[in-house]
Amino acid sequence: MSKTKLYRIDNDKYNNREDLLKFIVSILVYTAVLLITNYLFKWRGIYIDNTTSALIAALILSLLNYTIKPLLIYWTLPLTILTYGIAYPIVNMIILKICDVLMGYHFDVYGFWSLFCVSIFISALKMFLDNLITKKVGK
Repeated sequence: MSKTKLYRIDNDKYNNREDLLKFIVSILVYTAVLLITNYLFKWRGIYIDNTTSALIAALILSLLNYTIKPLLIYWTLPLTILTYGIAYPIVNMIILKICDVLMGYHFDVYGFWSLFCVSIFISALKMFLDNLITKKVGK
């Protein structure tokens, strides 16, 4: 086997158009999750200004989930092991609070318990809708 065959990339396996479509659908699903959460928890601790703010927040949350979240999971792993996974929502709470700080008055989450409940709700709804919608895109 020659070197050219070893380093050749098969274009059928790496379809950039399909990955981009999955990313766009994932962002739209995240936006819908944030809007649903805003509607259900509006007076109990979360405020999103409008749909555009929800879309920007979805982009920021996706970016934070791909960059900072793995580090936070690594740093909080001993605490998560000691509490049998109960401390894992703390990572999602930190990510939401960072998004709150970055978005300013367009995206607000008030209080510790509201942040805790909202982070669990967003995680559960996002996981459900990803399995229902996002995973089926491009098949």
